[in-house]
Amino acid sequence: MSQNGDVGDQPSPSPARLNTAVAHNARVWDYWLGGKDNFAVDREVGERIRAMFPHIGEVARADRRFLHRAVRYLAEECGIRQFLDIGTGLPTADNTHEVAQVVAPRSRVVYVDNDPLVLVHARALLTSRAEGATDYIEADARDPDAILARAARTLDLAQPTAIMLLGILNFIEDTTQAQAIVDRLLDAVPADSYLVLTHPTLELGGEANVEAMAFWNEHATPPIRARTGAEIARFCARLELVDPGLVSCSRWRAEAGPTGEPPAQVPQYGVVARKR
Repeated sequence: MSQNGDVGDQPSPSPARLNTAVAHNARVWDYWLGGKDNFAVDREVGERIRAMFPHIGEVARADRRFLHRAVRYLAEECGIRQFLDIGTGLPTADNTHEVAQVVAPRSRVVYVDNDPLVLVHARALLTSRAEGATDYIEADARDPDAILARAARTLDLAQPTAIMLLGILNFIEDTTQAQAIVDRLLDAVPADSYLVLTHPTLELGGEANVEAMAFWNEHATPPIRARTGAEIARFCARLELVDPGLVSCSRWRAEAGPTGEPPAQVPQYGVVARKR
């Protein structure tokens, strides 16, 4: 599956409520990943952020590679066949269902996002192998009950499920609310389900994120915040962390370099954890 869209400021037919005057996370992230499904305002904000934090493209790529490794691990080593991917973003290479269905063609994946441009592309591109299933839910992460009700049309939530929250809880500014969302999702799935999480931080060399996030919150949507490793770990307090635990997402089960050195660290935590 490859990205789709026209060059320039017309990435695809746009729903009437698509706001092209304000930069949006899904489209700016797409820009940092080298995609075409973004507008001039997204590229402008993306470049301003890059000037403040030159490694932001590396963070975006590391987050995507983490997704690939985590999904493959869950499908291959843990036997997970159901994935609830909340905060999907614009489709790119190695989407969740593609990685899972290479290992297990019968895997079932439900994607969730609330950006209208993501919806257009998801319906066109997030297509399953015949043996498995994919679905797309237009919903807000702040409404886990709606997500779970609609996900149950495709997933059997009585069976182990991977709940994927990659780069999404950072848009829930209130930590108590973010924790409640995680807890509600975990309450809905049985033991041997998994939580997969990434989250930006001002740790791990991310001090420049202070200026970049302040600029983002003035010029783009939705608002974002960083959290410490200790704060992020609390989302997994009731779970068993998979080795190597909570680390820079670039280093989670990643191969060493040619001389044995670990991958460069990025200021984005990643963790996979199992519900006991």
